[in-house]
Amino acid sequence: MRERLQKIISAAGICSRRAAERLLTDGRVTVNGAVALLGQSADPETDDIRVDGTPLSVTDRHHYILLNKPRGYVTTLSDEKGRRTVAELVAAVPARVYPVGRLDLNSDGLLLLTDDGALAQRLMHPSHAVDKVYRTLVEGDIDTALPVLRGPMTIDGYPIRPATVRRVGERTLEITIHEGRNRQVRKMCAAAGLKVLRLTRVAEGPIRLGTLSPGKWREMTEEERRALGVEPEKERKDE
Repeated sequence: MRERLQKIISAAGICSRRAAERLLTDGRVTVNGAVALLGQSADPETDDIRVDGTPLSVTDRHHYILLNKPRGYVTTLSDEKGRRTVAELVAAVPARVYPVGRLDLNSDGLLLLTDDGALAQRLMHPSHAVDKVYRTLVEGDIDTALPVLRGPMTIDGYPIRPATVRRVGERTLEITIHEGRNRQVRKMCAAAGLKVLRLTRVAEGPIRLGTLSPGKWREMTEEERRALGVEPEKERKDE
């Protein structure tokens, strides 16, 4: 079936549709040996589609990775500053997988990666509010901060949905947010008079970090994939 090239490239897990449009604009995509144009359509079943000379692999057999990102790694596949990236941690995955969202350099915990472009877009799109749960070690007056954290807040000029916040230790909070704004939990804590000493993401939607060691990854179970809306029969189609 013929589809727009940016949709085909995204579905193959190469990058987002917007990034695929840039690949097309830069002349890095060919179809049957000819440089493709933005807006062009093709059939991935019959056409030879290549990105930077590499044939596009379009398959229903995707990979869904759960990584425990340590602090000190950036959530990108390459970094112009030479910092360590999460790509180094998942180099053994038998596919090129991409992070679903971000986890900043000084934060650790759960990070999802996949080559299923459609799922990644669905999880990251603002219309699909996926709850994210963080364990936060803080410094400051927690009793005074709690009502602020639980109430209406504005981050970067944007009113956010009230977070679910509970105290789980003397200096530790569990904060569940419903948006994924840049450094949201850190900015919330700062607005409430707290200093974040450590920030760990322990859950994203139905997926939990569990006992996975820092720096380690694993494939999601079929139950976890199903909880994200991945159809089991797609996973088994080519097995």
